[in-house]
This record gives sequence, structure tokens and C-alpha cells, in this order.
Amino acid sequence: MPRKRIAVLAAAGALLLPAAAQAHISLHPNTIPAGAFATLDVRVPGEQEGAHVTKVDVLFPAGFTGVDYENVPGWSTKVIETKLAKPIVEDGETIDTEVSQIVWTWTGPLGRVDNGQFINFPLSLAVPANAAGKALEFRTVQSYSNGQVVHWIDASLTAEHPSPRINVTAKGGVVEEVAGAEAGPEAGQTGSSASAPAQPAAKSSGGASQGLAITALVVGALGLAAGLWALVAMRRVRAHG
Repeated sequence: MPRKRIAVLAAAGALLLPAAAQAHISLHPNTIPAGAFATLDVRVPGEQEGAHVTKVDVLFPAGFTGVDYENVPGWSTKVIETKLAKPIVEDGETIDTEVSQIVWTWTGPLGRVDNGQFINFPLSLAVPANAAGKALEFRTVQSYSNGQVVHWIDASLTAEHPSPRINVTAKGGVVEEVAGAEAGPEAGQTGSSASAPAQPAAKSSGGASQGLAITALVVGALGLAAGLWALVAMRRVRAHG
């Protein structure tokens, strides 16, 4: 009988595990049309007990020829560019370099990111026009003050450290945050086209937060129902004991 009671309680507790899932370095918004100009936030959480984030090194996919960054207090920013094999012409201007890497380094005292906190690094950029239907990965290396280094470079979203990414939809669609997909789609998946064209730089807000809130409510309701079921089961056990 005690074993049955423990199994019932374990089943109820298992339903609550998703609420404690590890946060990931992620990009917001996570769905942007090809060729659109957008503000992209690199969201970096602190996840080391007793340590803070000291450096965030982001490797860009090919095709980003111009990226502006916001001055974040307490952090220095280094933009690394590489030469294009073949220069391109945009709006009458010849471009021969692209952004390959951006490194943020904590200089303090402001902007410190401890365990259970996060920080956004905003970028203004144009998504490559030829990237429609792709999931673009921004592989990232995160360093901590205790010497720990976390590599967010895995192509699979089910991995422990998936790479941050955005889903690039067809040109003329909307910039949006897809609820329930904080880390973006699987790398290599074909993105869906937006059904109604809109101003590409119009950034929707609150989608991910609403999706996470709904998920939390559902998980909470399931946990409550499982707890009540466990209580009834234990009473039955006692009644027949």
C-alpha cells in the first residue's frame, strides 16, 4: 500500500516539472520575414549559482551586411566583420563585408547578470532576402565569473543547449513572436509564410509572455487535478486498509 501511495504522489509531481524548465539564450522576436528590418533582442539568462555572466559571444549566420547595436550600460561591444568573397550592391552602395560575430563583455558595475536574472542585447538589422523558409542559427558561447563556459550551439531544440535562432518567413509578412517557441524552430525547417502582409518592421509584443502564461495555467490545473486525485486515492487506501 505505501508503494502505491508513493507512485500516486510521484505521478502528480511529474506534471509540475515543465514549470521549472531551464531558460535558454533566445532571440526575440523569433519570426521575421526575409528582407525585413527589425530590432532583435538577444536575451541572456544567468544560470550559475554564485556567479554572474561575464561574456556573450554570438556567431552570426551568413548574409548580415549591416548590424547596429544598442549601448547597454556595463557592457562593451565588439563587432567583427569578414570580407565577402564577392561584393554586393545595395541601394547604389557597394558592400564588401558582413558581420560574422558580436562579442559583449561585462565591464561593470552596471548590467550585472546573476543567477535567476537576464539581460537583453538589442540589435537593429536587416534579415537576408534569400533566407525565406529557413531557421537561422546564432550560435553563442556564454562565459561566467566562476570560469564556467556554456556553448549554445546545438542544432536540435531538444538538446540541453540549443542554439538561439529565428524563423525567416516569406518576404512581406509580419514580424512576430511565436508563442511556445522561445528558442525558435528546428534548424533547417521550412518556415511558414505569413498570410497577411504588413509593415515588416512592426514588432508584435506579448505573444511569448501570453503563451507562457497560458502554459503555466494549464500545467497548474493539471497539477491541482493530480493532487486531488492522489488525495482521494490515499483516502480510499486508508478506508480499505
